[in-house]
Amino acid sequence: MMASVRRFISAVNKFTAYTNGRSVYLNSRQLFKGKGARRLAATGLCVVVGGIAVYQYCATQDRVKRGNKICDLRALVNPLPAVEAKEQIMIPAADENVEMSAHEQRFRLFSSVEYEGQLYMTPQDFIESVITSQPKKKKFWRSLMKEDLDKFLSDTPPVWKGSSRLFRSLNDRGIISYTEYLFLLCILTKPHAGFKIAFNMFDADGNEKVDKREFMVLEEIFRKKNDRKERSGDSEGSAQLHVQENITDTTLLVHFFGKKGKSELNFEDFYRFMDNLQTEMLEIEFLAYSKGVVTISAEDFARILLRFTTVDNISSYLDNVRQSIPDEKGITFEEFRTFFQFLNNLEDFTIALQMYNFASRSIGQDEFARAVYVATGLKLSRHLVDIVFKIFDVDHDDQLSYKEFTGIMRDRLHRGSWRYRGEERFVSFKACLKKELSAK
Repeated sequence: MMASVRRFISAVNKFTAYTNGRSVYLNSRQLFKGKGARRLAATGLCVVVGGIAVYQYCATQDRVKRGNKICDLRALVNPLPAVEAKEQIMIPAADENVEMSAHEQRFRLFSSVEYEGQLYMTPQDFIESVITSQPKKKKFWRSLMKEDLDKFLSDTPPVWKGSSRLFRSLNDRGIISYTEYLFLLCILTKPHAGFKIAFNMFDADGNEKVDKREFMVLEEIFRKKNDRKERSGDSEGSAQLHVQENITDTTLLVHFFGKKGKSELNFEDFYRFMDNLQTEMLEIEFLAYSKGVVTISAEDFARILLRFTTVDNISSYLDNVRQSIPDEKGITFEEFRTFFQFLNNLEDFTIALQMYNFASRSIGQDEFARAVYVATGLKLSRHLVDIVFKIFDVDHDDQLSYKEFTGIMRDRLHRGSWRYRGEERFVSFKACLKKELSAK
């Protein structure tokens, strides 16, 4: 285009020089014709230049539209955007134009490591994401070099050496991918009776062992199912799943399948890992309140139960405990652990209450304890059942509202993850609404 313009201008200059040279021989009529030709040439040049400007503008707009389409596609394919890694990169607020599920937002909020353009959690990040509502300090994406990751993986113990201190001992020396984060969250809410079902889901060929490929395929299925559940309006169809050959090894993959990825996972090791993970997270919560002693107070137990729930006025529940339990006996870790194992069987407990026909009315302590045992095989101590009733028995009639209790405990079981997105805006809206109603 520009070459044509340059040729056109050269021709005009030659034409102008020629007419100037012949002007002494031309009469006034011919001179007038020469000036008209030059005006015509100038007009043509303006048209050409204007055309170029229009062409450049349209081309620019087309590139912008194509760029936006590419960005939209990337947002769908990779909801956790890659980063250009430096030594440390401060984590920006989530892009409002990129639709992310509640779990994706939380993973991004707590993740602190970047490797080859992908975000990862450390074991310590995962602990924080489970125990706290917000990171303790501002997170930075720390860029890992290959030699750093190799060192982490070489220090990762095999699954048969696992313990209930695995995540605490690894601390920041490991990486956890987003799909593994979802898998670990699922473990925390699984009842022990469901461990075998979970293992059989991974064991695609039914040989009583899970290899690396089987594990990664089911992880991807789980991620897609979770994302469809949390995002409204997404289509149910999905592309055929496959496992990339050159995928980054993570701490969990090396822990399960060895440094070469050739080991296989049996049910006994899988069960021990799931049980250890549940125990470790509960120990961390318990020790945060026990402050070096073997028990926690009934008030602290109430605080732990009501965290991550929709309860607005937690202080009223705490006041209820203080007034109802003057002689503090405390709750041991075994009682604490047994209660949360019961929560992982909450749906079976609900069915048991319906069988007893208690679902439509309040229940007493004996009925509550019997329903727990029928549903889970767990025996809650009389002391623990009494404390639970003191927490939730707002009208002091020694009866428990089944619907209110199960509603709050479902929220606590999932640590409020379903309401994470837009949580602050919703809380502020509720506060504003209450203020307006009280003013009328």
